[in-house]
Amino acid sequence: MLTPLAHDLGRYMDLLAERQRLVASNLANIDTPGYRTRDIDFQFEFLSLAPGARPRVIEPLDLTVKNDGNNVSLDRETRLLAENALRFNVASQLARAEVRKIRMAIEEGRSA
Repeated sequence: MLTPLAHDLGRYMDLLAERQRLVASNLANIDTPGYRTRDIDFQFEFLSLAPGARPRVIEPLDLTVKNDGNNVSLDRETRLLAENALRFNVASQLARAEVRKIRMAIEEGRSA
């Protein structure tokens, strides 16, 4: 059985994985005429997303649109990649710590 923290970390990491897919897609389409940047409203989705549901994909506002109709910004997307990697590393460290706590509780229960 998962602890509430482990459950929340799993949801958070799922959102990070979805955002990673969207950012990679944005970068892959940086030169595609008419392509519009896609993202998720991270904080809204984490607080409201039902278990097993897919996050709502949005088009970020106030991005500069190039002459070909594409609004992908290399600077923005590479920043999001770095930010996403940092968030994922922190979440995975917290998840490992939570697993260690559960493992210790199980081992203590066996020796009692």
